Amino acid sequence: MRISPLTSAIIYFAMGAVFIYAAIQTADETIWNFTTILLAIVATMDFGVAFRMVNIHFQIKKRNKKK
Repeated sequence: MRISPLTSAIIYFAMGAVFIYAAIQTADETIWNFTTILLAIVATMDFGVAFRMVNIHFQIKKRNKKK
């Protein structure tokens, strides 16, 4: 069974939120350490993929509506 793009978007959004939470927890005195920046970059990529998946979901929905 295939996972819908909307379900994937929700999963990626949740993973991005978890990585942001982890980045906040690792920021002790400053946010300019390697671990915090790495976690923030991974979270940014997760949010980007989530937004793309939502866009794909609406494109598929629009294409199916025309048929």
